[in-house]
Amino acid sequence: MSKEVPRILLIEDDTSIAELQKDCLEINHMTAEIANDGLVGLNRALTEVFDLVIIDIMLPLMDGFEICRKIREKKNIPLMIVSAKKEDIDKVRGLGLGADDYMTKPFSPSELVARVQAHIKRYQLLTQSDPVLDTIERGAIVINTSARRAFVLGKEIFFPAKEFDLLLFFMVHPNRVWTKEQLFRQIWDMDDLDGEIYTVVVHVGRVREKLKKAKLSEMPIETIWGSGYRFNA
Repeated sequence: MSKEVPRILLIEDDTSIAELQKDCLEINHMTAEIANDGLVGLNRALTEVFDLVIIDIMLPLMDGFEICRKIREKKNIPLMIVSAKKEDIDKVRGLGLGADDYMTKPFSPSELVARVQAHIKRYQLLTQSDPVLDTIERGAIVINTSARRAFVLGKEIFFPAKEFDLLLFFMVHPNRVWTKEQLFRQIWDMDDLDGEIYTVVVHVGRVREKLKKAKLSEMPIETIWGSGYRFNA
């Protein structure tokens, strides 16, 4: 990750939208570079160093869902989808493929900037070594915070950025109920959950799915109906 001015990749084929995004980010002291088709965007995301990637869904040569999936297989950087597709099923799919956030067009330039800044800040903070919490162990789950590695029953399990942050947060704060609103504020560093409930639900679901595949005898993340989620330790 770059240490100074954040570098953003915009994978967007609509020139006017891409230039608007670029202008918004650069006015706010970030650099932004544009890729106008899916294949070029994927190649740049995998071979160059960016602090965050913004991805449209409907792109030439490769759609945004596939780009998101392929990036997430190789890199843990923040990924945002900004798309005209507004259906909940598209949001769930995008988040399920590893996107950290999903915004719909038309978007508020100030909200775009705020979300980008929040994701970068959160990722930078959580990738810094914390000697006090270097290793956290809850039952069969062990997390090394400085290396951002997670182990379940002794086997390493890969969790993308926000999934890792979510699991780490649960493990640091066990045995209490967290609402979706609280989790959204803590993990995404944003206050407004309006229209973003799937962001939390999908990420919790993906963490649970990976823990289940790791063959834990009991699922530690419990749904408290009408309230939220609790990590039992």
